[in-house]
Amino acid sequence: MKSINFITVSIVLVLFVSCTSKKKEQVPSEKNAVLVHSLAFPGGTETSLPHLFSNTEQTILSWVKRVNDSVAQLNYSYLKEGNWEQPKEIITGTDWFVNWADYPSITENNGNLLAHYLKKSSKETFSYDIKLNVLPKDALKWESQKELHTDNTKTEHGFVTVAPYQEDSFFITWLDGRNTMFDAAEAHAGHGGTMAIRAAEVSSEGTVSEEVLLDPKTCSCCQTTAAITANGPIVLYRDRTDEEIRDIAITRRVDGKWTTPKFIHKDGWEIKGCPVNGPKVDAIENNIVVAWFTAVNGEPKVQLVFSENGGEDFLEPILISNKETLGRVDVEMLNPDAAIVSWMETIAKTTYLKAMKVTKGGVKSTPISISVLDDSRNTGFPQMERVGDKMYFAWTVYDAKISSIKTGTVALDLF
Repeated sequence: MKSINFITVSIVLVLFVSCTSKKKEQVPSEKNAVLVHSLAFPGGTETSLPHLFSNTEQTILSWVKRVNDSVAQLNYSYLKEGNWEQPKEIITGTDWFVNWADYPSITENNGNLLAHYLKKSSKETFSYDIKLNVLPKDALKWESQKELHTDNTKTEHGFVTVAPYQEDSFFITWLDGRNTMFDAAEAHAGHGGTMAIRAAEVSSEGTVSEEVLLDPKTCSCCQTTAAITANGPIVLYRDRTDEEIRDIAITRRVDGKWTTPKFIHKDGWEIKGCPVNGPKVDAIENNIVVAWFTAVNGEPKVQLVFSENGGEDFLEPILISNKETLGRVDVEMLNPDAAIVSWMETIAKTTYLKAMKVTKGGVKSTPISISVLDDSRNTGFPQMERVGDKMYFAWTVYDAKISSIKTGTVALDLF
């Protein structure tokens, strides 16, 4: 493929044993001479907030382009024969809520496309709505700015997850701040009215149905995640108890009814504010895998856990990283017994996007360093999707105050 360059990654990690002695101890190296295939991104600079989607039919990348100080544009590109096609525009606006952690997305189902973005609903900072854009199969023009929620409150609505559902519709879950309307800023900080999580189904034409409240009290600004199992949709998110325990919870739709939310593992992370670090889930039938970040007692770590019965029960968590990890995880299930997880961590003042294969039995491959990243919010949340015999990655590079998206692949047999 003409647009592919070969980047040889050879990183030896160094660990400071103590701040006083300055003595360095070498730790096991990452995989050396790994060929990460750099894939040319068609969107240029001033681009960020990538979102990767893939199924057996299509692989699509969406992103936001900063046209100027006041104009944002949502674009997308199809993967064709291993290369990204020329970008297509979905919508442009001057009144968007553009946030490093609450990014737009695009999803495909049987030729139907659905994309979302966040539009400000007032001049207040924490006041914006989720807007849907649909392109039904064989349609030539996007139908834009369709309503997902109809509460009409000037509050936060975001952190959307969309999954293809049934023949040609979509399952959507999101955080909904309609009950925080008296002081959204205080709710963001952990005070005042509570953030909730809701779900609905959306047709290929954008008609919303089956809206339901899943949990009336959640963490206010962590990403949601969802998957469709053999039993039905499942939703995972960072919960929030009255004691400010913010662990990962799951609710499942079984026989047409949603189960009472429960923790997938009792980390016991007590934190007064939102850590802006949600979980990721993937599923094959009723086999699921979940990756998440926690920092109990100020000790950050990334964990991964499998379930063999659609999330009714979980096996013991597997530690992925307890170094200076930033979380920002993604996960892809390879088969019922193995998955690939990605995360960000900082070693010797350098931050990396890493990925690793993990089996249900706890066997872990040597981590692969995909790229060096900035550790700030400008990097956003890297994306990962399996496409055939490769794992595709998309991430944001921030250099000289200019952001640009990079994409690349790693062959599955290198993990």
